[in-house]
Amino acid sequence: MNDTVLLALDTSTEFCSVALLRATAASGGASVTEPYAEVAVWVRHEATGAVSSTRLLPAIGELLAEAGLTLADCDAIAFGAGPGSFTGLRTATGVAQGLAFGLDIPVVPVGTLLVCAESARLRDASATHVLAALDARMDEAYWAEYEWDAAARDWRIVRPASLDAPERIIAPEAPFTLAGNAAAAFGTRLAASHAARVIDAEALPHALPLAHAALRAFRAGRTLRADQAAPEYVRNKVAQTTAERLAAKAGRAAPDAPSASATEDGR
Repeated sequence: MNDTVLLALDTSTEFCSVALLRATAASGGASVTEPYAEVAVWVRHEATGAVSSTRLLPAIGELLAEAGLTLADCDAIAFGAGPGSFTGLRTATGVAQGLAFGLDIPVVPVGTLLVCAESARLRDASATHVLAALDARMDEAYWAEYEWDAAARDWRIVRPASLDAPERIIAPEAPFTLAGNAAAAFGTRLAASHAARVIDAEALPHALPLAHAALRAFRAGRTLRADQAAPEYVRNKVAQTTAERLAAKAGRAAPDAPSASATEDGR
């Protein structure tokens, strides 16, 4: 038997999410488009808020013990590359990079919006055309469009990850599933939600769909050396300067100034 073992990490949201996946192929191996004979996954997905960094390594240790595996058994480390919480993205990237460097194995970066699409498809096999949209704070949304290629057994990017006001998100012309929390966050401002055949608000960044998407990427050779691991912020500006924060604060304090919303984490 031929096993592939992947460790998947996501801290792009307020959850610390870890999955350990072991895929078993027949002795002849599996092609990129051929499913594995057996896939087992162990998961920890916990609401940790801003302290995911303190929970990530213990959760990894728990899953390895539960599966009867060690870090040395891993063939690659996958991580949610973003977009998402800047602090969380740096946490997952840094841990994935450190572990992979020490083990001399590759990393597999997977976009969090693609993970939302994968989550929707795992929950509903008919979700083969997905618009993924997440609340990015600052009155904006991250979004991307994906289509499942049945022949290639993988997602095709129709529109890459972007950042826009919810009103500017483009709805696909074909029937689609709207994945993510943007519909709940923006309501009627997200016009695309009215065109969706299904809204899956539970299809969010999570290590389980991340692991499944990473397995396909690993088999297809879409990996990086550990020193090349990097977050995909999408939002060009990671944080406001001190002067910008003071100016924004003064603007909010002005009696007739328009309201502003921003977070230092800057999703």
